[in-house]
Amino acid sequence: MKKELARLIAGQIFLHACMTGMRLATPLLALKQGYSTVAVGVLLALFSLTQVFMAIPAGKFTDRHGLKRPVRISVVVAFVGAAMAVVWPIFPVLCIGALATGGATGLTVIALQRHVGRVAADADQLKETFSWLAIGPAVSNFMGPFFAGLMIDHAGAIPADATGFRASFVMLSFFPLIAWFWIRKVHEKPIEPVLPEHANTRVWDLLQDPLMRRLLLVNWLLSSCWDVHTFVVPVLGHERGFSASVVGTILGVFAVASALIRVMLPWIARRLQEFRLLTGAMICAGLIFAIYPFFESPLSMGICSVCLGTVLGVVQPMIMSTLHQITPSHRQGEALGLRIMAVNASSVVMPLIFGAAGAVVGVSVVFWVVGSAVASGAPQAWRLRPRTAGH
Repeated sequence: MKKELARLIAGQIFLHACMTGMRLATPLLALKQGYSTVAVGVLLALFSLTQVFMAIPAGKFTDRHGLKRPVRISVVVAFVGAAMAVVWPIFPVLCIGALATGGATGLTVIALQRHVGRVAADADQLKETFSWLAIGPAVSNFMGPFFAGLMIDHAGAIPADATGFRASFVMLSFFPLIAWFWIRKVHEKPIEPVLPEHANTRVWDLLQDPLMRRLLLVNWLLSSCWDVHTFVVPVLGHERGFSASVVGTILGVFAVASALIRVMLPWIARRLQEFRLLTGAMICAGLIFAIYPFFESPLSMGICSVCLGTVLGVVQPMIMSTLHQITPSHRQGEALGLRIMAVNASSVVMPLIFGAAGAVVGVSVVFWVVGSAVASGAPQAWRLRPRTAGH
């Protein structure tokens, strides 16, 4: 189990790093080419757009086909998306790359989370396993932007020239292939047959459960914190004259903090229930967002980024543990797809709103509005006390 979990984590790191690296490189290239913050918001929204429409079908697909077939498809799509940006580093192709790498990452996440949820034996092992699996995105959130930024600044004759961006896209295109190297040897559990009473179920039936509705609301509010941070830091860095390496490092230390807290999370989760951790995360995130805009130097922004990463790092494992406890085992792929669809529908809309609001009233207001919203949702997280539902 531990060896296979390590393979899954390694594969997830490289595939997800392809997307996170593209998410840093493409908006910086668009800004360099003279596009506005609204255009950058559109570009960032495209990383989530594919997942909005394919999440529920992808969830059903993973329920039918397991782990490896969805991952193989994801590897091919992500490779093509990043490689196209090498050949044609223009805004329309960057948009295609965003769609491709975002969609591939979404499909892989559903397949991996469903697989891990099925092999966990009980609720405690669910929290522990998802805590370890969540280290993957935290590491890739550092690795992708950090190394993409280094390539942009240092691979060309001058920092951030066309050669540097192309070199970054070449590096990112190889990451999905490395991901498949790790995942291809993972042993799959047999696919469960579809019973007659399960044949006509609809994914929207899951929303009849008040706990599921509450879980999706809490997940949406907290994921908005990730979206606004990912959007605002490159914009602020560009306005303040930071290099791509500095911007990548600020985003990267956020990811490092997320990874470190997730290493300790199995120990923490044994002592605190999911709803308590989620409530604390919402309150702390609201406070950090209230003070973030007042810090202007790279060092102070980096400190805020570390604090925010530490707080938000506890969220996904607790969300996933709760979801698997309140969802029947034969519909976990659908439930995962529903969660990803809801989160990424927000991730499509929110950057557009961030871009428009940032151009009109400034990005500081964006921080304060999102911080207020997430803090006000803390009572909903407190009421998220799951019942065990036949895992």
